[in-house]
Amino acid sequence: MTMKWKGWALATGALAFSATAMAAPPSAEMISFACAGCHGTNGGSAGLTMPSLASQSKTAIVDAMKKFKSGERPSTVMGRLAKGYTDADFDAMATFFSKQKFHPTTQAVNAAKVKKGEALQEANCSRCHLEDGKEGKDDTPVMASQWLPYLQMQMDLYQSGARKMPEKMAEKVKPLSKEDLDALLHFYASVK
Repeated sequence: MTMKWKGWALATGALAFSATAMAAPPSAEMISFACAGCHGTNGGSAGLTMPSLASQSKTAIVDAMKKFKSGERPSTVMGRLAKGYTDADFDAMATFFSKQKFHPTTQAVNAAKVKKGEALQEANCSRCHLEDGKEGKDDTPVMASQWLPYLQMQMDLYQSGARKMPEKMAEKVKPLSKEDLDALLHFYASVK
Protein backbone atom coordinates (compact mmCIF):
# COMPACT_ATOMS: atom_id res chain seq x y z
CA MET A 1 0.00 0.00 0.00
CA THR A 2 1.38 3.38 -0.90
CA MET A 3 1.79 6.13 1.64
CA LYS A 4 -1.06 8.04 0.00
CA TRP A 5 -3.45 5.12 0.42
CA LYS A 6 -2.34 4.48 4.01
CA GLY A 7 -3.01 8.11 4.87
CA TRP A 8 -6.39 7.96 3.21
CA ALA A 9 -7.30 4.72 5.03
CA LEU A 10 -6.16 6.18 8.34
CA ALA A 11 -8.15 9.39 7.81
CA THR A 12 -11.27 7.46 6.76
CA GLY A 13 -10.99 5.18 9.79
CA ALA A 14 -10.54 8.14 12.13
CA LEU A 15 -13.60 9.87 10.68
CA ALA A 16 -15.68 6.71 11.01
CA PHE A 17 -14.53 6.25 14.62
CA SER A 18 -15.20 9.88 15.55
CA ALA A 19 -18.67 9.76 13.97
CA THR A 20 -19.46 6.65 16.01
CA ALA A 21 -18.11 8.24 19.18
CA MET A 22 -20.11 11.42 18.54
CA ALA A 23 -23.28 9.35 18.04
CA ALA A 24 -23.10 7.91 21.56
CA PRO A 25 -25.69 9.61 23.76
CA PRO A 26 -24.51 11.54 26.80
CA SER A 27 -24.71 9.75 30.13
CA ALA A 28 -27.21 10.75 32.81
CA GLU A 29 -24.36 12.24 34.83
CA MET A 30 -23.21 14.30 31.83
CA ILE A 31 -26.71 15.69 31.32
CA SER A 32 -26.95 16.56 35.01
CA PHE A 33 -23.78 18.67 34.85
CA ALA A 34 -25.87 21.38 33.17
CA CYS A 35 -27.98 21.58 36.34
CA ALA A 36 -25.04 22.00 38.74
CA GLY A 37 -24.70 25.76 38.25
CA CYS A 38 -28.01 26.36 40.02
CA HIS A 39 -28.86 23.11 41.79
CA GLY A 40 -25.35 22.28 43.02
CA THR A 41 -22.97 19.45 42.33
CA ASN A 42 -24.88 16.15 42.41
CA GLY A 43 -28.06 18.09 43.20
CA GLY A 44 -27.07 19.64 46.54
CA SER A 45 -28.18 23.27 46.17
CA ALA A 46 -26.24 26.07 47.81
CA GLY A 47 -28.59 28.76 46.50
CA LEU A 48 -31.40 29.97 48.73
CA THR A 49 -33.96 30.07 45.93
CA MET A 50 -32.93 26.82 44.22
CA PRO A 51 -34.16 23.42 45.36
CA SER A 52 -31.85 20.51 46.00
CA LEU A 53 -32.53 17.74 43.52
CA ALA A 54 -30.50 15.08 45.33
CA SER A 55 -32.66 12.16 46.51
CA GLN A 56 -35.82 13.56 44.93
CA SER A 57 -38.29 11.06 43.57
CA LYS A 58 -37.65 10.24 39.93
CA THR A 59 -41.34 10.75 39.16
CA ALA A 60 -41.36 14.18 40.84
CA ILE A 61 -38.40 15.37 38.76
CA VAL A 62 -39.79 14.10 35.46
CA ASP A 63 -43.19 15.61 36.26
CA ALA A 64 -41.65 18.99 37.16
CA MET A 65 -39.52 19.08 34.00
CA LYS A 66 -42.47 18.25 31.76
CA LYS A 67 -44.55 20.97 33.43
CA PHE A 68 -41.72 23.49 33.01
CA LYS A 69 -41.41 22.54 29.34
CA SER A 70 -45.15 22.86 28.66
CA GLY A 71 -45.42 26.12 30.60
CA GLU A 72 -47.87 24.60 33.10
CA ARG A 73 -45.41 25.31 35.92
CA PRO A 74 -44.30 28.95 36.19
CA SER A 75 -40.59 29.72 36.06
CA THR A 76 -38.09 32.38 35.19
CA VAL A 77 -35.42 30.14 33.68
CA MET A 78 -36.49 26.49 33.88
CA GLY A 79 -39.19 26.71 31.21
CA ARG A 80 -36.68 27.90 28.65
CA LEU A 81 -34.08 25.32 29.69
CA ALA A 82 -36.55 22.43 29.73
CA LYS A 83 -37.43 23.04 26.08
CA GLY A 84 -33.90 21.91 25.15
CA TYR A 85 -34.39 18.41 26.56
CA THR A 86 -36.31 15.33 25.50
CA ASP A 87 -38.44 13.09 27.70
CA ALA A 88 -35.56 10.58 27.61
CA ASP A 89 -33.24 13.32 28.93
CA PHE A 90 -35.72 14.08 31.74
CA ASP A 91 -35.79 10.39 32.63
CA ALA A 92 -31.97 10.18 32.64
CA MET A 93 -31.61 13.31 34.82
CA ALA A 94 -34.29 12.11 37.20
CA THR A 95 -32.66 8.71 37.55
CA PHE A 96 -29.30 10.35 38.30
CA PHE A 97 -30.61 12.82 40.88
CA SER A 98 -32.90 10.30 42.59
CA LYS A 99 -29.82 8.17 43.35
CA GLN A 100 -27.81 10.99 44.94
CA LYS A 101 -27.48 11.29 48.72
CA PHE A 102 -29.93 13.49 50.63
CA HIS A 103 -28.47 16.99 50.96
CA PRO A 104 -29.05 18.50 54.43
CA THR A 105 -28.70 22.27 54.76
CA THR A 106 -27.86 24.47 57.70
CA GLN A 107 -30.07 27.52 57.86
CA ALA A 108 -31.64 29.88 60.36
CA VAL A 109 -35.16 28.89 61.34
CA ASN A 110 -37.52 29.94 64.12
CA ALA A 111 -37.57 27.21 66.83
CA ALA A 112 -41.15 27.92 67.92
CA LYS A 113 -42.34 27.74 64.30
CA VAL A 114 -40.41 24.50 63.80
CA LYS A 115 -42.14 22.92 66.80
CA LYS A 116 -45.58 24.00 65.58
CA GLY A 117 -44.72 22.93 62.03
CA GLU A 118 -43.68 19.47 63.19
CA ALA A 119 -47.17 18.85 64.61
CA LEU A 120 -48.77 20.21 61.41
CA GLN A 121 -46.58 17.94 59.26
CA GLU A 122 -47.61 14.89 61.27
CA ALA A 123 -51.31 15.76 61.16
CA ASN A 124 -51.55 16.99 57.56
CA CYS A 125 -48.63 16.05 55.35
CA SER A 126 -47.03 12.83 56.60
CA ARG A 127 -48.99 10.51 54.30
CA CYS A 128 -47.28 11.94 51.21
CA HIS A 129 -44.18 13.71 52.55
CA LEU A 130 -42.74 10.69 54.34
CA GLU A 131 -40.06 10.60 57.05
CA ASP A 132 -40.59 14.28 57.98
CA GLY A 133 -40.34 15.22 54.32
CA LYS A 134 -37.10 13.28 53.62
CA GLU A 135 -38.91 11.04 51.17
CA GLY A 136 -41.57 11.73 48.61
CA LYS A 137 -44.35 9.29 47.81
CA ASP A 138 -44.53 8.74 44.05
CA ASP A 139 -44.71 12.25 42.53
CA THR A 140 -44.35 14.05 45.86
CA PRO A 141 -41.10 16.01 46.21
CA VAL A 142 -38.65 15.79 49.09
CA MET A 143 -39.29 18.81 51.32
CA ALA A 144 -36.78 18.20 54.12
CA SER A 145 -33.87 20.62 54.29
CA GLN A 146 -34.93 22.60 51.24
CA TRP A 147 -34.00 26.28 51.55
CA LEU A 148 -36.67 28.24 53.40
CA PRO A 149 -36.82 31.08 50.81
CA TYR A 150 -37.40 28.48 48.07
CA LEU A 151 -40.17 26.80 50.07
CA GLN A 152 -41.80 30.18 50.76
CA MET A 153 -41.64 31.18 47.08
CA GLN A 154 -43.30 27.94 46.01
CA MET A 155 -46.04 28.21 48.64
CA ASP A 156 -46.70 31.79 47.51
CA LEU A 157 -47.10 30.51 43.93
CA TYR A 158 -49.57 27.90 45.12
CA GLN A 159 -51.50 30.37 47.28
CA SER A 160 -51.74 32.95 44.49
CA GLY A 161 -52.91 30.35 41.97
CA ALA A 162 -49.88 30.92 39.73
CA ARG A 163 -48.92 27.29 40.36
CA LYS A 164 -51.62 24.62 40.43
CA MET A 165 -51.75 22.85 43.76
CA PRO A 166 -52.30 19.09 43.59
CA GLU A 167 -55.78 18.13 44.85
CA LYS A 168 -54.44 15.95 47.68
CA MET A 169 -52.34 18.86 48.88
CA ALA A 170 -55.11 21.44 48.50
CA GLU A 171 -57.38 19.42 50.81
CA LYS A 172 -54.79 19.67 53.58
CA VAL A 173 -53.43 23.16 52.91
CA LYS A 174 -56.62 25.20 52.43
CA PRO A 175 -57.77 24.93 56.07
CA LEU A 176 -54.35 26.06 57.34
CA SER A 177 -53.67 29.70 58.20
CA LYS A 178 -50.79 31.69 56.76
CA GLU A 179 -49.04 31.30 60.14
CA ASP A 180 -49.57 27.53 60.03
CA LEU A 181 -48.07 27.32 56.56
CA ASP A 182 -45.09 29.43 57.61
CA ALA A 183 -44.52 27.13 60.61
CA LEU A 184 -44.75 24.07 58.35
CA LEU A 185 -42.13 25.50 55.99
CA HIS A 186 -39.81 26.34 58.91
CA PHE A 187 -40.17 22.73 60.03
CA TYR A 188 -39.26 21.32 56.61
CA ALA A 189 -36.28 23.67 56.32
CA SER A 190 -35.03 22.47 59.72
CA VAL A 191 -35.06 18.72 59.00
CA LYS A 192 -31.60 17.14 58.69
